[in-house]
Amino acid sequence: MFLSRTPVLPTPEQALKGRPTPEFAVPERHTVLGNPLLGPYPEGFEVADFGLGCFWGAERKFWQTAGVWTTLVGYQGGLTPNPVYEEVCSGLTGHTEAVRVVFDPAEVSYERLLKLFWESHDPTQGFRQGNDVGTQYRSAVYTHSPAQAEAAEASRATYQKVLTGSGHGTITTEILPAEGRTFFPAEGYHQQYLDRNPAGYCGIGGTGVSCPIGVAEAPGVA
Repeated sequence: MFLSRTPVLPTPEQALKGRPTPEFAVPERHTVLGNPLLGPYPEGFEVADFGLGCFWGAERKFWQTAGVWTTLVGYQGGLTPNPVYEEVCSGLTGHTEAVRVVFDPAEVSYERLLKLFWESHDPTQGFRQGNDVGTQYRSAVYTHSPAQAEAAEASRATYQKVLTGSGHGTITTEILPAEGRTFFPAEGYHQQYLDRNPAGYCGIGGTGVSCPIGVAEAPGVA
């Protein structure tokens, strides 16, 4: 019955109250890349936040990318402070499952990460990805600078054109500033889940339509 209902984001009055501090600790280091999950991050590196469905498979897409220094999964874009997984899955926190990507812009451009983001899921499905249904699976980009916001908006417009030409619908991805939309790291068992469970569930799958962005990149940038 729960899956048969159309998901709806909660209002501030409906949202769970949450808690002032996290209920759990986050592992110190990335199990694949070996770098700190929560920092400190190297000077000059950038942070990007993406929501593209179940964060297990989404995180793996990014940690496999050259120039990415660390990744971690969490909950973002909602109303409930310091939520736990079960609360997010209830639909009463307003968060989407997100991946935080810390990257070296000298090695990989933000545009290249956007290309990977668009091509790794179907951004036209609203509150779902494939068989995964719920507000926590919505597509999202939370930007950390005006340059990121401009690049994300431009990439959405570009990808919409090729999706439309391929018979797909309208992109439903929300592109919003990360400021004021706190990224709450998820429980330790979610971090790099598919590294520790290689045969684990991965619901990530794209449309099969290539995203033609990231062409005009700086020399030497992957």
